[in-house]
Amino acid sequence: MSTEADIRTLLELAKRAAREAGRVALRLYDTEDYEHFEKADESPVTTADYRANEIITTLLAEETPDIPIISEEQNNGLLKDREHWKRYWLIDPIDGTQEFVARSGDFAINIALIEDNQPVIGVIYWPAGDSMYYASKGQGAFKETPKEDKAISVRRLDDPKDGVVVIAISRRQARDKVMSKMSDKRIYQTLPLGSCSLKACFIAEGKADVFLRIGTTGEWDTGASQCIVTEAGGKILAANFEPLTYNQRNTLVNPDFVVLGDPDVDWREVVQHQQLEDNNENH
Repeated sequence: MSTEADIRTLLELAKRAAREAGRVALRLYDTEDYEHFEKADESPVTTADYRANEIITTLLAEETPDIPIISEEQNNGLLKDREHWKRYWLIDPIDGTQEFVARSGDFAINIALIEDNQPVIGVIYWPAGDSMYYASKGQGAFKETPKEDKAISVRRLDDPKDGVVVIAISRRQARDKVMSKMSDKRIYQTLPLGSCSLKACFIAEGKADVFLRIGTTGEWDTGASQCIVTEAGGKILAANFEPLTYNQRNTLVNPDFVVLGDPDVDWREVVQHQQLEDNNENH
């Protein structure tokens, strides 16, 4: 598969694609020059999503014509047509479209490279914050802003038994729904945020400790995040604490999942949500 030099080159390409798409998405956001629709599953989409997708897929296809692309905003075909791919790009052109429409600024561009069904490159660009989170397998996780480019890591709780746990929580999901899944033996603070990927990035840089996602997401919501969080010392797992899978189902739909910080914490004791939808019916 890819050599270390290849990965460095592909990482820089992914960062460039994310930044270019993010720049256009932010301009459309600032000028409100976009249209808003509903997909068949009632999830929101905008012409900004489509424009970002066009920018990313065009650049990646031109620079890496041998690497196929899976994106939220395109028809990705059936599993039988892609199950033998050894590597591919996995894209969410705008993660947090609902936040884009609601004008919170909490939306991001997600690009991952998957090899042998696991993320080896993760790039998440937050246009409103002009922040680039990125990682490649075995090379650590980083955050790049106009002021600095620094390594990031998950926060270590002072006392794994008694430390206050900061939960990244959705602005749009009822707080009680998440808190009811948490152990009552802990003290919690909540940090409201928008997109799934930004919550994961905040855990990767130590601003939060855990995020439980209950509800439908796609593999493009976790691919880039998983690489970044893992390289920062944390984990992203299904809600039953089993590994997430990539490109092994027709639907490309994730189960409920959890993003975990400090590896010394017994997260099975903290997060007690074990419900996991069976998404293997189309395997």
